[in-house]
Amino acid sequence: MTQTTLPVSPRQTIRQQIRLRRRALTTDQQLRFAEQAASRMMAFPPVVMARTVALFLSFDGELDTRPLIEQLWRSGKQVYLPVLHPFSPGNLLFLHYHPQSDLVMNRLKIYEPKLDVRDVLPLSKLDVLITPLVAFDAQGQRLGMGGGFYDRTLQDWQQYALTPVGYAHDCQFVEKLPVEEWDVPLPAVVTPSKVWMW
Repeated sequence: MTQTTLPVSPRQTIRQQIRLRRRALTTDQQLRFAEQAASRMMAFPPVVMARTVALFLSFDGELDTRPLIEQLWRSGKQVYLPVLHPFSPGNLLFLHYHPQSDLVMNRLKIYEPKLDVRDVLPLSKLDVLITPLVAFDAQGQRLGMGGGFYDRTLQDWQQYALTPVGYAHDCQFVEKLPVEEWDVPLPAVVTPSKVWMW
């Protein structure tokens, strides 16, 4: 019996390489980079002006969002986190997140606020949406984990008064990503050392 191996796509290869790069960062580097990126994001004009900011809880070596969440709370911003939509597979809802929020682990093994419809904020009411990403390139293209959640969420972002911005380590930059028709480029990405804008 012969074993067939499925071809690995260039996007999958990039995901694997960048995730290894992220995981190779030391604890000290992670802490330092998280503080630097949080300071840079807090000075980003759309965040300065925002009342409502959605972002994510980090995992798998992603840039730690906890320092940023703390700074957003201290500055009086309302913070929202993504929740897997219970009735619309592949889509996200954004729920208000505060220090007393109950978190539950979803089917993707990511913590999210416990679903309460009273805490849901429609995309049209969000000022800034800070997105996770695996890699980004010099044109603002974003490569996610492959589930398409943020591509679906952002496909019509221009119709809202919403600013999407990626949040990543500097080591997640690649010169040029292979692009698919459903990919939604970002107008900005914030890293510990730089604000990229397109």
